[in-house]
Amino acid sequence: MEQVTIQDARSWYSSDDPVHDFDHVLRVYRLAERLAQAEGADLVIVRAAALLHDSCGSAPGGGGELRAEHHLTSAEFAGQVLREKGWNPEQIQAVQHCIRTHRFRNQDEAPGSLEAKVLFDADKLDVLGAIGTARTIAYAALDGQPVYAEPSDQFLKTRVKVPGEPHSSYHEFLFKLRNVKGRLFTESGRVLAEARHAYMVGFYQQLQAEVRGER
Repeated sequence: MEQVTIQDARSWYSSDDPVHDFDHVLRVYRLAERLAQAEGADLVIVRAAALLHDSCGSAPGGGGELRAEHHLTSAEFAGQVLREKGWNPEQIQAVQHCIRTHRFRNQDEAPGSLEAKVLFDADKLDVLGAIGTARTIAYAALDGQPVYAEPSDQFLKTRVKVPGEPHSSYHEFLFKLRNVKGRLFTESGRVLAEARHAYMVGFYQQLQAEVRGER
């Protein structure tokens, strides 16, 4: 069985996408290793899943269709790669489960294995803190959305935008990012999330105050 390497993964990610580029993959890879070691997860499975988790269709744009399915297309691609490297079916299925369940908005399948929970947490930690804030703003810009827009009363109450309302990075913070910390599975992931969460909350509080001329 041949291992998936960092060098292998370089060719699967575009430098044109600063949100889900190879730097993101490396950060998730390092975080996943750290969490796997702390939690006692299988490092071989976790490493492969981390390197392959965004390998197909993760970039913003294109109406969102590819992005919404990237956890599935990346899992399929992972199967092809691992079969070529001589992995057995059980190991391939374990990696694919990790990848299929890493997406925050996925409602079809939850992380069931420890390795899947580790990948989920590592990936979500990278949307928190200073890195997460920068990525969220970059994603908004790439998708043609503003850094900040005042959310409507309807969005604040229901998380559903009124017609024509932009989805700014602040909207994404309200809709998803401030809830990430509470969705993590591993104890080691939750510990790391505390400081990152606090930084992101403080940033958006400051951003809103500056936009309103309050600070």
